[in-house]
Amino acid sequence: MDDDDLHGGNGKNKPPTSSRRRRCYCCSGTTAATLLMFLLTNAVSVAVVSSGAGPSLLRRYSGGGYRPAATIVRLWDGSAALHADLNATQAALAAGRADLADLHARVRTANELLQTLLRAMQDHGGRDLPATPDGGWKREPAGELRLAVAPHHKVGVPGAGEAVFPVLGHACVRVQDDVERYMDYAPGGECPSDDPLVHSLMLSGCEPLPRRRCRPRSPKGFPQPLPLPRSLWTTPPDTTVVWDAYACKNYSCLAAAARGGGISGCGGDGGGGACFDLRRGRGNKQADRWARDDGALSYSIDAVLAARPNGTVRIGLDLGGGSPTGTFAARMLERARVTVLTAAVNSGAPFGSFVASRGLVPLHVTAAHRLPLFDGTMDIVHAGRELGGGGGVMLEFALYDVYRVLRPGGLFWLDHFVYAAAQLNATFVPMLDRVGFRKLRWNTARGKEKGQWYVSALLEKPMA
Repeated sequence: MDDDDLHGGNGKNKPPTSSRRRRCYCCSGTTAATLLMFLLTNAVSVAVVSSGAGPSLLRRYSGGGYRPAATIVRLWDGSAALHADLNATQAALAAGRADLADLHARVRTANELLQTLLRAMQDHGGRDLPATPDGGWKREPAGELRLAVAPHHKVGVPGAGEAVFPVLGHACVRVQDDVERYMDYAPGGECPSDDPLVHSLMLSGCEPLPRRRCRPRSPKGFPQPLPLPRSLWTTPPDTTVVWDAYACKNYSCLAAAARGGGISGCGGDGGGGACFDLRRGRGNKQADRWARDDGALSYSIDAVLAARPNGTVRIGLDLGGGSPTGTFAARMLERARVTVLTAAVNSGAPFGSFVASRGLVPLHVTAAHRLPLFDGTMDIVHAGRELGGGGGVMLEFALYDVYRVLRPGGLFWLDHFVYAAAQLNATFVPMLDRVGFRKLRWNTARGKEKGQWYVSALLEKPMA
Protein backbone atom coordinates (compact mmCIF):
# COMPACT_ATOMS: atom_id res chain seq x y z
CA MET A 1 0.00 0.00 0.00
CA ASP A 2 1.49 3.34 -1.08
CA ASP A 3 1.01 6.87 0.22
CA ASP A 4 -1.91 7.54 -2.15
CA ASP A 5 -3.82 4.57 -0.85
CA LEU A 6 -3.43 5.84 2.71
CA HIS A 7 -5.16 9.10 1.76
CA GLY A 8 -8.12 7.95 -0.29
CA GLY A 9 -6.34 6.42 -3.24
CA ASN A 10 -6.33 9.53 -5.48
CA GLY A 11 -3.92 11.83 -3.69
CA LYS A 12 -6.44 14.63 -3.21
CA ASN A 13 -6.49 14.43 0.55
CA LYS A 14 -2.74 14.37 1.07
CA PRO A 15 -1.53 16.58 3.94
CA PRO A 16 1.07 19.20 3.18
CA THR A 17 4.65 18.00 2.98
CA SER A 18 5.74 20.06 6.02
CA SER A 19 2.95 18.57 8.11
CA ARG A 20 3.96 15.08 7.18
CA ARG A 21 7.57 15.87 8.10
CA ARG A 22 6.59 17.30 11.47
CA ARG A 23 4.57 14.22 12.27
CA CYS A 24 7.47 12.00 11.20
CA TYR A 25 9.97 13.98 13.32
CA CYS A 26 7.73 13.72 16.36
CA CYS A 27 7.31 10.02 15.84
CA SER A 28 11.05 9.43 15.44
CA GLY A 29 11.87 11.58 18.51
CA THR A 30 9.48 9.57 20.73
CA THR A 31 10.88 6.32 19.39
CA ALA A 32 14.46 7.45 20.04
CA ALA A 33 13.68 8.53 23.64
CA THR A 34 11.89 5.29 24.36
CA LEU A 35 14.71 3.28 22.80
CA LEU A 36 17.28 5.20 24.85
CA MET A 37 15.39 4.54 28.10
CA PHE A 38 15.03 0.89 27.11
CA LEU A 39 18.79 0.57 26.50
CA LEU A 40 19.60 2.39 29.75
CA THR A 41 17.31 0.13 31.77
CA ASN A 42 18.74 -3.01 30.23
CA ALA A 43 22.30 -1.75 30.72
CA VAL A 44 21.56 -1.34 34.44
CA SER A 45 20.10 -4.84 34.52
CA VAL A 46 23.22 -6.28 32.86
CA ALA A 47 25.41 -4.47 35.40
CA VAL A 48 23.38 -5.91 38.27
CA VAL A 49 23.57 -9.46 36.88
CA SER A 50 27.30 -9.19 36.16
CA SER A 51 27.95 -7.94 39.70
CA GLY A 52 26.78 -11.24 41.13
CA ALA A 53 23.89 -9.64 42.98
CA GLY A 54 21.34 -10.03 40.17
CA PRO A 55 19.44 -13.10 41.41
CA SER A 56 19.05 -11.73 44.94
CA LEU A 57 17.93 -8.34 43.63
CA LEU A 58 15.33 -9.89 41.32
CA ARG A 59 13.96 -11.91 44.18
CA ARG A 60 13.87 -8.79 46.34
CA TYR A 61 12.18 -6.70 43.65
CA SER A 62 9.57 -9.23 42.56
CA GLY A 63 8.92 -10.84 45.94
CA GLY A 64 10.21 -14.21 44.73
CA GLY A 65 7.95 -14.30 41.65
CA TYR A 66 10.08 -12.73 38.94
CA ARG A 67 8.39 -12.75 35.48
CA PRO A 68 10.74 -11.51 32.70
CA ALA A 69 8.05 -11.07 30.00
CA ALA A 70 5.82 -8.92 32.21
CA THR A 71 8.78 -6.74 33.18
CA ILE A 72 9.79 -6.11 29.55
CA VAL A 73 6.23 -5.18 28.60
CA ARG A 74 6.09 -2.62 31.40
CA LEU A 75 9.05 -0.80 29.89
CA TRP A 76 6.72 0.37 27.07
CA ASP A 77 3.82 1.47 29.29
CA GLY A 78 4.95 5.08 29.40
CA SER A 79 7.48 7.31 31.08
CA ALA A 80 5.78 7.22 34.54
CA ALA A 81 5.89 3.43 34.70
CA LEU A 82 9.44 3.46 33.39
CA HIS A 83 10.58 5.91 36.08
CA ALA A 84 8.90 3.74 38.72
CA ASP A 85 10.77 0.71 37.42
CA LEU A 86 14.07 2.61 37.45
CA ASN A 87 13.48 3.77 41.05
CA ALA A 88 12.73 0.21 42.09
CA THR A 89 15.91 -0.98 40.37
CA GLN A 90 17.93 1.72 42.17
CA ALA A 91 16.53 0.61 45.54
CA ALA A 92 17.32 -3.00 44.71
CA LEU A 93 20.87 -2.01 43.76
CA ALA A 94 21.34 -0.33 47.15
CA ALA A 95 20.16 -3.48 48.90
CA GLY A 96 22.47 -5.51 46.67
CA ARG A 97 25.45 -3.40 47.70
CA ALA A 98 24.68 -4.21 51.33
CA ASP A 99 24.57 -7.91 50.46
CA LEU A 100 27.91 -7.61 48.66
CA ALA A 101 29.48 -5.81 51.64
CA ASP A 102 28.40 -8.68 53.91
CA LEU A 103 29.79 -11.17 51.40
CA HIS A 104 33.11 -9.32 51.31
CA ALA A 105 33.31 -9.46 55.14
CA ARG A 106 32.73 -13.22 55.08
CA VAL A 107 35.35 -13.69 52.38
CA ARG A 108 37.84 -11.63 54.41
CA THR A 109 37.25 -13.83 57.48
CA ALA A 110 37.69 -16.99 55.40
CA ASN A 111 40.89 -15.54 53.94
CA GLU A 112 42.28 -14.84 57.42
CA LEU A 113 41.52 -18.42 58.44
CA LEU A 114 43.26 -19.75 55.32
CA GLN A 115 46.31 -17.59 56.01
CA THR A 116 46.43 -18.87 59.60
CA LEU A 117 46.34 -22.47 58.35
CA LEU A 118 49.05 -21.79 55.78
CA ARG A 119 51.28 -20.17 58.41
CA ALA A 120 50.78 -23.20 60.67
CA MET A 121 51.86 -25.50 57.84
CA GLN A 122 54.93 -23.37 57.19
CA ASP A 123 55.85 -23.47 60.88
CA HIS A 124 56.02 -27.24 60.61
CA GLY A 125 57.96 -27.30 57.39
CA GLY A 126 54.86 -27.81 55.29
CA ARG A 127 54.86 -31.50 56.22
CA ASP A 128 52.03 -33.37 57.88
CA LEU A 129 52.80 -36.25 60.17
CA PRO A 130 52.08 -39.59 58.55
CA ALA A 131 48.68 -40.95 59.51
CA THR A 132 48.84 -44.15 61.54
CA PRO A 133 46.27 -46.44 63.13
CA ASP A 134 47.26 -44.89 66.47
CA GLY A 135 45.59 -41.56 65.78
CA GLY A 136 48.40 -39.71 63.94
CA TRP A 137 51.37 -40.42 66.24
CA LYS A 138 54.62 -40.62 64.25
CA ARG A 139 55.55 -43.71 66.23
CA GLU A 140 53.41 -46.04 68.29
CA PRO A 141 52.91 -44.71 71.85
CA ALA A 142 54.45 -46.91 74.53
CA GLY A 143 54.51 -47.20 78.29
CA GLU A 144 52.59 -44.63 80.33
CA LEU A 145 51.72 -42.61 77.24
CA ARG A 146 50.01 -45.61 75.64
CA LEU A 147 48.02 -46.25 78.83
CA ALA A 148 47.03 -42.59 79.06
CA VAL A 149 45.74 -42.20 75.49
CA ALA A 150 44.29 -45.64 74.76
CA PRO A 151 40.54 -46.31 75.15
CA HIS A 152 39.49 -48.08 78.34
CA HIS A 153 36.46 -50.10 79.41
CA LYS A 154 34.50 -49.43 82.55
CA VAL A 155 35.22 -51.93 85.30
CA GLY A 156 32.52 -53.30 87.60
CA VAL A 157 29.75 -51.41 85.83
CA PRO A 158 26.79 -53.17 84.15
CA GLY A 159 27.05 -52.91 80.38
CA ALA A 160 30.76 -52.10 80.57
CA GLY A 161 31.39 -53.01 76.96
CA GLU A 162 31.39 -49.33 75.90
CA ALA A 163 34.86 -47.82 75.58
CA VAL A 164 35.85 -44.61 77.38
CA PHE A 165 38.29 -42.38 75.48
CA PRO A 166 40.61 -40.10 77.48
CA VAL A 167 40.53 -36.41 76.62
CA LEU A 168 43.70 -35.28 74.85
CA GLY A 169 44.58 -32.19 72.83
CA HIS A 170 44.68 -33.15 69.14
CA ALA A 171 47.93 -31.20 68.64
CA CYS A 172 49.79 -33.48 71.07
CA VAL A 173 50.63 -35.80 68.15
CA ARG A 174 52.71 -32.98 66.60
CA VAL A 175 54.98 -32.71 69.66
CA GLN A 176 55.28 -36.39 70.51
CA ASP A 177 58.89 -36.07 71.71
CA ASP A 178 57.88 -33.54 74.38
CA VAL A 179 54.78 -35.53 75.32
CA GLU A 180 56.95 -38.60 75.86
CA ARG A 181 59.26 -36.54 78.09
CA TYR A 182 56.22 -35.37 80.04
CA MET A 183 55.04 -38.97 80.49
CA ASP A 184 58.50 -40.26 81.51
CA TYR A 185 58.18 -40.87 85.26
CA ALA A 186 57.97 -43.72 87.76
CA PRO A 187 54.30 -44.74 88.15
CA GLY A 188 53.20 -44.25 91.74
CA GLY A 189 56.22 -42.08 92.48
CA GLU A 190 56.96 -38.37 92.45
CA CYS A 191 56.17 -36.26 89.38
CA PRO A 192 59.06 -34.33 87.83
CA SER A 193 59.25 -30.57 88.41
CA ASP A 194 58.50 -29.72 84.79
CA ASP A 195 56.31 -26.59 84.74
CA PRO A 196 58.28 -25.09 81.81
CA LEU A 197 57.68 -28.27 79.78
CA VAL A 198 53.97 -28.21 80.67
CA HIS A 199 53.71 -24.58 79.59
CA SER A 200 55.53 -25.29 76.31
CA LEU A 201 53.21 -28.22 75.52
CA MET A 202 50.12 -26.14 76.18
CA LEU A 203 51.35 -23.31 73.96
CA SER A 204 51.93 -25.92 71.23
CA GLY A 205 48.23 -26.80 71.37
CA CYS A 206 48.67 -29.95 73.44
CA GLU A 207 45.84 -29.02 75.77
CA PRO A 208 44.48 -30.71 77.75
CA LEU A 209 47.49 -32.82 78.63
CA PRO A 210 47.16 -36.55 79.37
CA ARG A 211 46.72 -37.59 82.97
CA ARG A 212 49.70 -38.96 84.92
CA ARG A 213 50.01 -41.58 87.64
CA CYS A 214 52.42 -39.68 89.88
CA ARG A 215 52.29 -37.28 92.83
CA PRO A 216 53.55 -33.68 92.60
CA ARG A 217 56.07 -32.85 95.31
CA SER A 218 54.74 -30.75 98.19
CA PRO A 219 56.81 -27.78 99.42
CA LYS A 220 58.73 -28.32 102.65
CA GLY A 221 57.18 -26.51 105.59
CA PHE A 222 53.92 -25.72 103.79
CA PRO A 223 51.91 -23.45 106.17
CA GLN A 224 48.22 -23.23 106.87
CA PRO A 225 46.63 -20.58 104.61
CA LEU A 226 45.52 -17.24 105.97
CA PRO A 227 41.77 -16.64 106.30
CA LEU A 228 39.84 -14.29 104.01
CA PRO A 229 39.92 -11.33 103.64
CA ARG A 230 43.41 -11.06 105.13
CA SER A 231 44.85 -13.46 102.54
CA LEU A 232 43.81 -11.19 99.65
CA TRP A 233 46.52 -8.62 100.37
CA THR A 234 49.24 -10.65 102.09
CA THR A 235 52.16 -12.05 100.11
CA PRO A 236 52.18 -15.79 100.79
CA PRO A 237 55.21 -17.42 102.43
CA ASP A 238 57.92 -18.76 100.12
CA THR A 239 57.24 -22.24 101.51
CA THR A 240 53.98 -22.43 99.53
CA VAL A 241 55.86 -23.14 96.26
CA VAL A 242 58.30 -25.73 94.92
CA TRP A 243 60.81 -23.40 93.22
CA ASP A 244 62.90 -25.94 91.30
CA ALA A 245 61.51 -25.00 87.86
CA TYR A 246 61.97 -21.20 88.23
CA ALA A 247 64.91 -18.80 88.07
CA CYS A 248 63.63 -16.95 91.17
CA LYS A 249 63.53 -18.94 94.39
CA ASN A 250 61.29 -16.64 96.45
CA TYR A 251 58.57 -14.01 96.07
CA SER A 252 60.88 -11.11 96.83
CA CYS A 253 62.91 -12.02 93.77
CA LEU A 254 59.72 -12.33 91.68
CA ALA A 255 58.47 -8.91 92.79
CA ALA A 256 61.78 -7.29 91.82
CA ALA A 257 61.87 -9.13 88.48
CA ALA A 258 58.28 -8.07 87.70
CA ARG A 259 59.06 -4.41 88.39
CA GLY A 260 61.99 -4.69 85.98
CA GLY A 261 59.85 -6.23 83.25
CA GLY A 262 61.46 -9.65 83.56
CA ILE A 263 58.26 -11.64 84.13
CA SER A 264 55.96 -12.39 81.21
CA GLY A 265 52.45 -11.04 81.79
CA CYS A 266 53.53 -8.42 84.34
CA GLY A 267 54.19 -4.76 83.77
CA GLY A 268 51.50 -3.95 81.21
CA ASP A 269 47.97 -2.58 81.24
CA GLY A 270 48.53 0.05 83.90
CA GLY A 271 49.67 -2.28 86.67
CA GLY A 272 53.12 -0.75 86.94
CA GLY A 273 54.83 -4.17 86.97
CA ALA A 274 53.65 -4.78 90.54
CA CYS A 275 52.36 -8.31 89.92
CA PHE A 276 53.64 -9.82 93.15
CA ASP A 277 53.60 -6.66 95.28
CA LEU A 278 50.43 -6.73 97.40
CA ARG A 279 51.19 -3.79 99.68
CA ARG A 280 48.24 -1.42 99.96
CA GLY A 281 48.63 2.32 99.87
CA ARG A 282 50.19 5.03 97.74
CA GLY A 283 52.65 4.12 95.06
CA ASN A 284 51.27 0.63 94.41
CA LYS A 285 49.33 0.91 91.16
CA GLN A 286 48.39 -2.76 91.18
CA ALA A 287 46.58 -2.63 94.52
CA ASP A 288 44.75 0.60 93.65
CA ARG A 289 43.56 -0.39 90.18
CA TRP A 290 39.86 -0.29 89.26
CA ALA A 291 39.09 1.92 92.28
CA ARG A 292 38.71 5.19 90.31
CA ASP A 293 37.21 5.92 86.89
CA ASP A 294 39.07 8.48 84.77
CA GLY A 295 36.34 8.76 82.14
CA ALA A 296 38.73 7.37 79.54
CA LEU A 297 40.53 4.00 79.40
CA SER A 298 40.53 3.21 83.13
CA TYR A 299 37.09 2.06 84.26
CA SER A 300 36.18 1.58 87.90
CA ILE A 301 34.47 -1.52 89.26
CA ASP A 302 31.66 0.62 90.66
CA ALA A 303 31.01 2.27 87.27
CA VAL A 304 30.93 -1.08 85.46
CA LEU A 305 28.65 -2.80 87.97
CA ALA A 306 26.29 0.18 87.88
CA ALA A 307 25.28 -1.01 84.40
CA ARG A 308 23.33 -3.85 86.04
CA PRO A 309 20.83 -4.00 88.92
CA ASN A 310 22.51 -4.22 92.30
CA GLY A 311 23.57 -7.75 93.23
CA THR A 312 22.92 -9.35 89.82
CA VAL A 313 26.63 -9.62 88.94
CA ARG A 314 27.73 -12.56 91.11
CA ILE A 315 30.24 -14.74 89.21
CA GLY A 316 32.76 -13.93 86.51
CA LEU A 317 35.99 -14.73 84.71
CA ASP A 318 39.23 -12.77 84.26
CA LEU A 319 41.09 -13.52 81.00
CA GLY A 320 44.48 -11.85 81.04
CA GLY A 321 43.07 -8.53 82.12
CA GLY A 322 46.38 -7.19 83.45
CA SER A 323 46.15 -9.15 86.70
CA PRO A 324 47.74 -12.62 86.29
CA THR A 325 48.17 -12.82 90.06
CA GLY A 326 44.44 -12.45 90.75
CA THR A 327 44.26 -8.79 91.79
CA PHE A 328 41.17 -8.11 89.66
CA ALA A 329 39.41 -11.06 91.31
CA ALA A 330 40.48 -9.78 94.75
CA ARG A 331 39.10 -6.29 94.04
CA MET A 332 35.80 -7.70 92.77
CA LEU A 333 35.45 -9.94 95.82
CA GLU A 334 36.08 -7.25 98.42
CA ARG A 335 34.24 -4.49 96.56
CA ALA A 336 31.10 -6.29 95.44
CA ARG A 337 31.37 -9.88 96.72
CA VAL A 338 31.69 -11.15 93.14
CA THR A 339 33.47 -14.50 92.70
CA VAL A 340 35.86 -14.30 89.73
CA LEU A 341 37.93 -17.13 88.24
CA THR A 342 41.42 -16.08 87.12
CA ALA A 343 42.85 -17.68 83.96
CA ALA A 344 46.55 -18.32 84.55
CA VAL A 345 49.56 -20.21 83.24
CA ASN A 346 52.89 -20.71 85.01
CA SER A 347 54.97 -18.76 82.51
CA GLY A 348 58.22 -18.06 84.28
CA ALA A 349 56.55 -17.81 87.69
CA PRO A 350 54.14 -19.84 89.88
CA PHE A 351 51.09 -17.70 89.05
CA GLY A 352 48.61 -20.48 89.85
CA SER A 353 50.00 -21.05 93.36
CA PHE A 354 50.08 -17.31 94.06
CA VAL A 355 46.43 -16.84 93.05
CA ALA A 356 45.33 -19.81 95.17
CA SER A 357 47.31 -18.58 98.19
CA ARG A 358 45.22 -15.40 98.12
CA GLY A 359 42.04 -17.46 98.53
CA LEU A 360 41.07 -17.11 94.86
CA VAL A 361 40.45 -19.67 92.10
CA PRO A 362 43.06 -20.07 89.32
CA LEU A 363 41.91 -21.59 86.01
CA HIS A 364 44.76 -23.32 84.15
CA VAL A 365 44.02 -22.45 80.48
CA THR A 366 45.91 -20.73 77.68
CA ALA A 367 44.54 -17.98 75.46
CA ALA A 368 43.73 -20.49 72.67
CA HIS A 369 41.85 -22.96 74.89
CA ARG A 370 38.07 -23.33 74.74
CA LEU A 371 36.79 -21.99 78.05
CA PRO A 372 35.92 -24.95 80.32
CA LEU A 373 32.60 -23.39 81.36
CA PHE A 374 28.97 -24.08 80.56
CA ASP A 375 27.08 -21.95 78.05
CA GLY A 376 25.30 -18.87 79.41
CA THR A 377 26.64 -19.01 82.98
CA MET A 378 28.95 -16.00 83.61
CA ASP A 379 27.63 -12.62 84.74
CA ILE A 380 30.82 -10.82 83.66
CA VAL A 381 34.01 -11.54 81.72
CA HIS A 382 37.02 -9.22 82.07
CA ALA A 383 39.78 -9.36 79.45
CA GLY A 384 42.88 -7.47 78.41
CA ARG A 385 45.76 -7.81 76.00
CA GLU A 386 46.06 -11.59 76.34
CA LEU A 387 42.64 -12.24 74.79
CA GLY A 388 42.74 -14.24 71.56
CA GLY A 389 46.42 -15.13 71.53
CA GLY A 390 47.50 -13.00 68.58
CA GLY A 391 44.47 -11.55 66.84
CA GLY A 392 42.99 -12.48 63.46
CA VAL A 393 40.79 -15.53 63.29
CA MET A 394 42.00 -16.72 66.71
CA LEU A 395 40.66 -13.51 68.24
CA GLU A 396 37.28 -14.02 66.60
CA PHE A 397 37.08 -17.57 67.99
CA ALA A 398 37.93 -16.18 71.44
CA LEU A 399 35.25 -13.49 71.21
CA TYR A 400 32.60 -16.04 70.24
CA ASP A 401 33.72 -18.20 73.19
CA VAL A 402 33.30 -15.24 75.57
CA TYR A 403 29.84 -14.62 74.10
CA ARG A 404 29.03 -18.31 74.61
CA VAL A 405 29.81 -18.40 78.36
CA LEU A 406 28.10 -15.09 79.17
CA ARG A 407 24.47 -15.25 80.27
CA PRO A 408 21.92 -13.08 78.46
CA GLY A 409 22.54 -9.56 79.72
CA GLY A 410 26.06 -10.49 80.83
CA LEU A 411 28.86 -7.89 80.68
CA PHE A 412 32.10 -8.09 78.69
CA TRP A 413 34.70 -5.66 80.01
CA LEU A 414 37.63 -5.02 77.64
CA ASP A 415 40.41 -3.39 79.65
CA HIS A 416 43.34 -1.72 77.83
CA PHE A 417 43.07 -4.19 74.97
CA VAL A 418 45.83 -3.61 72.38
CA TYR A 419 45.07 -3.62 68.65
CA ALA A 420 46.77 -2.44 65.46
CA ALA A 421 45.69 1.14 64.68
CA ALA A 422 45.27 0.47 60.96
CA GLN A 423 42.84 -2.39 61.58
CA LEU A 424 40.86 -1.10 64.55
CA ASN A 425 37.86 0.26 62.65
CA ALA A 426 38.24 -1.92 59.57
CA THR A 427 38.54 -5.29 61.34
CA PHE A 428 38.05 -5.26 65.10
CA VAL A 429 34.87 -3.17 65.35
CA PRO A 430 33.05 -5.18 62.61
CA MET A 431 34.23 -8.36 64.35
CA LEU A 432 32.53 -7.33 67.60
CA ASP A 433 29.36 -6.52 65.67
CA ARG A 434 29.39 -9.91 63.93
CA VAL A 435 29.72 -11.72 67.25
CA GLY A 436 26.66 -9.87 68.53
CA PHE A 437 27.91 -7.65 71.37
CA ARG A 438 26.18 -4.34 72.04
CA LYS A 439 28.29 -1.34 73.11
CA LEU A 440 27.52 0.35 76.43
CA ARG A 441 30.79 2.30 76.62
CA TRP A 442 33.75 2.70 74.25
CA ASN A 443 37.10 4.49 74.68
CA THR A 444 40.31 4.41 72.63
CA ALA A 445 43.74 6.03 72.87
CA ARG A 446 47.16 5.70 71.27
CA GLY A 447 49.29 2.90 72.67
CA LYS A 448 52.84 3.04 73.95
CA GLU A 449 54.24 1.61 70.71
CA LYS A 450 53.90 3.00 67.19
CA GLY A 451 50.88 1.72 65.31
CA GLN A 452 49.10 0.48 68.44
CA TRP A 453 45.87 1.62 70.03
CA TYR A 454 44.39 0.84 73.42
CA VAL A 455 40.71 -0.07 73.59
CA SER A 456 38.61 -0.12 76.75
CA ALA A 457 34.98 -1.00 76.34
CA LEU A 458 31.95 -2.20 78.22
CA LEU A 459 29.85 -4.51 76.05
CA GLU A 460 26.83 -6.64 76.76
CA LYS A 461 25.33 -9.84 75.46
CA PRO A 462 21.74 -8.92 74.48
CA MET A 463 18.90 -10.34 76.56
CA ALA A 464 17.25 -11.69 73.42
